[in-house]
Amino acid sequence: MKTTQNLHCQIDGTGPDLVLLHPVGLDGTFMGPLLAAASRGHRVVSVDLPGHGRSPAADANAGIDDYVAAVRAVIARSCSGPVVVLGLSFGGMLAQLLALTHPRSVAALVLCGCTGGFAPDVRPLLRERGAAALRGGMAAVVEPTIERWFTPAFRADRRVDAVRARLQGDEPANWNAGWQAISTFDALPRLGEIAVPTLVVAGDCDAATPLAAATALSRAIPGARLAVLEGAPHMMQIERGEAFNDAVAGFLAGLGPHQAG
Repeated sequence: MKTTQNLHCQIDGTGPDLVLLHPVGLDGTFMGPLLAAASRGHRVVSVDLPGHGRSPAADANAGIDDYVAAVRAVIARSCSGPVVVLGLSFGGMLAQLLALTHPRSVAALVLCGCTGGFAPDVRPLLRERGAAALRGGMAAVVEPTIERWFTPAFRADRRVDAVRARLQGDEPANWNAGWQAISTFDALPRLGEIAVPTLVVAGDCDAATPLAAATALSRAIPGARLAVLEGAPHMMQIERGEAFNDAVAGFLAGLGPHQAG
């Protein structure tokens, strides 16, 4: 993947720049009602990551640094000055690495439903999530993904149907590339270097990123705050959208002018 790859992004609103990075397999439209809420006070740049949405396909050999470089290119092209970066799941991992490798590009972080790294025995399982789609198509991975992402009571909701349809329409090669990149993620040893205001948002019903992992992430970043959303699963921005928006809005409102993007 070339770092100059032009990713698709949707830009709404005016004010300080807020860049949104979505989970693997989805696209920028799945950041829920946050798009409308945040655009009332920010210029929201919602990015489709490589191999997602309307962005070009991911290179089969792309590493996680290539995804970060592609996001950095969007910021350089579409924003002025450092930005607030909100990332969920895979997007939150990329946000951490962006802050570490391009600290002058980031004014603040909102890290949602993500960890700072994985134990060695977990990495083969992550790689298998991608490989399963190469063997059996997206049909082999959609329902296990839905089970990880939403609570049982919510899975009949029409919004879950939209997520399911998006996943079923993904190219297995792009899904696999994302999971292979995720399997290499390990920011924990360097998180003490992050020096910008940071909010970690966790769901207490998140089956994909346990609360303990999100808590460890918040403790590893100097001065980071932890917001725990009651009843929220991994896709907290969809199932618990109002509580998610409130947590993000409170953090953004507390940023000083020089930190807001």
